[in-house]
Amino acid sequence: MPSLKTIRKRITSVKATQKITKAMKMVAGARLSRAQQRIVSMRPYALKTREILDGVAAAMAAKQTDQEYRAEGTVEAMHPLLARRPEKNVLLVVLSGDRGLCGAFNANAGKAAFLTWRKKTDEGAEVRIATIGKKGRDYLNRRRASVSRDFPKLYDGLDMSKAASVSDWIVAQFEKGEVDAVYLVYNEFKSAITQQVNVEQLLPLPEPPPAKEDALRPTEYGFEPNERVVLERLVPMYVEISIYRALLESQASEYGARMTAMDAATRNAKEMIGRLTLQYNRARQAAITKELMEIIGGAEALKD
Repeated sequence: MPSLKTIRKRITSVKATQKITKAMKMVAGARLSRAQQRIVSMRPYALKTREILDGVAAAMAAKQTDQEYRAEGTVEAMHPLLARRPEKNVLLVVLSGDRGLCGAFNANAGKAAFLTWRKKTDEGAEVRIATIGKKGRDYLNRRRASVSRDFPKLYDGLDMSKAASVSDWIVAQFEKGEVDAVYLVYNEFKSAITQQVNVEQLLPLPEPPPAKEDALRPTEYGFEPNERVVLERLVPMYVEISIYRALLESQASEYGARMTAMDAATRNAKEMIGRLTLQYNRARQAAITKELMEIIGGAEALKD
């Protein structure tokens, strides 16, 4: 059995750890509240941008028989970011965190990216990986999935300009033909307890799901000066907004995962302190009983 001094040291150590985990939980909770507000505000804007983009693409497709579009041949030819090519070169953009102590948040994103990398590689594609977040980069490097580009410290003071820097690099890679498809791997924020890993195609623009028979007719838009000019501005903006949304989703998910993990660690520390205190009291009682037995034994020996 450990000595009383050893048990006291362990109790003191666990109490110190409990203070740290409790403080980290409170900090993550405060940051989560702000991050959640940002992502809730951003989602409708991102979804509406995609809806308008689909509307523009549909309008252009409907006019392909017109002389204005006949020379172009396809809607994809109207903008280089809509070009569909065989996926010989694929770019994975993996979003994770820069710090640990957030449960399985980083591991889930890294695992999804690794499985996607292996799947695309088995299909014969050459896969390049760009990482946002130190933990995802380290996870993939350990598994020999080489990372060709890393964007460090992007979450510090996260804003649209930082998302634009990533977007400009991705757009340049796609327009040059160095990659044929771009996928985002990130954690989508559901709640402080639940985060869902998404592998989402960013470029080229995914085909919209088929409309249901009883669905309302899509909104019809008027374009000025024409659909092509709107599309040239809308497609890069959609890429930028999608990356910014994924960054906000990942950041909120990290805070939620950290708050949940630190809450569990705090409760575990409390239980451990209770067990150690009980063990200490038992050891102390055993030591007292032993001393009493030695005193009584000595007294009895003197009587003889």
